[in-house]
Amino acid sequence: MCKPVLTAICLALVTPAFADAPAPVKQVQLTEWKAVYGTVEARLRVPARARIGGTITELAVTEGDVVAEGQVLARIVDEKLGFQLSALEAQKTAAEAQLANAQAELTRGQELLKQGVTTVQRLDALRTQVDVVTGQIAALEAQARVIAQSEAEGAVLAPAAGRVLEVPVAKGAVVMPGEPVATLAAGGTFLRIAVPERHAANLHQGDTIEIEGAEGRLAKVYPLISGGRVTADVEVADLSDRFIDARVLVRLPVGQRPALVVPEGEIASQSGLDFVQVEGAEGPVARVVVPGQHQVIDGQKMVEILSGLTATDRVLGGGNE
Repeated sequence: MCKPVLTAICLALVTPAFADAPAPVKQVQLTEWKAVYGTVEARLRVPARARIGGTITELAVTEGDVVAEGQVLARIVDEKLGFQLSALEAQKTAAEAQLANAQAELTRGQELLKQGVTTVQRLDALRTQVDVVTGQIAALEAQARVIAQSEAEGAVLAPAAGRVLEVPVAKGAVVMPGEPVATLAAGGTFLRIAVPERHAANLHQGDTIEIEGAEGRLAKVYPLISGGRVTADVEVADLSDRFIDARVLVRLPVGQRPALVVPEGEIASQSGLDFVQVEGAEGPVARVVVPGQHQVIDGQKMVEILSGLTATDRVLGGGNE
């Protein structure tokens, strides 16, 4: 029964509107959530490196740009390569002149051999001289192709499609072969979290993770505990790669606990107090309760009752009428 100070409130709430059959207070297992911060990580951090040494004459990207695979990010020029090509061209010209002379000598030797003026050994020596000079020209052409390829490798290409995270160089800077010109985030993004080790046993691959405005899936839990924390990866659909290493609030399921819940509509509020109509020995009774978190259970909006009800109570429908 209601206490005297609450009699007026009880009479106001206990009306003939409660015609529904009483139902026992529902006992459920609620998931315990742990709030932690996750870090947005790129699946791949790929450096775009210089393939030759030289001076950066063109820098086509800056931090935050989105690039395609194979796109030219910068251009490096080594002036020595141009001089080497010029030297090879000069050597090739000289060798071609020697070849022309050697071929003329060979033709003359063949005519003299027909007349019996020269020997076969002399003719073989002339053929050898032609072959040697021809080989020299082929070697010079191969060296020229190598240098031309080195010049072409002055273009720094994006190794993968993604977003530019860092450009540690500037136009006019001198770089060495293998030095990174830009760092790209490629292959999409995921969340990496670090959870206190006391919750490690409650983390299971495939668990649903609540994230600010979205849901994710626990994709991997790493076995190595470092600094008292367990590292795990969370896959989130359409996670933006605009800010890598950004911190995002994540809620992890770390256990379950028993709770009493009632439908959201069965709670009535008056004079700053919350009431639930329960079945009493002499009729409906307005029981003061302390509501907790709102939950959606089997598609129905429910409210956890922290105190005021027991598992044996039977709730009357129509609490808000």
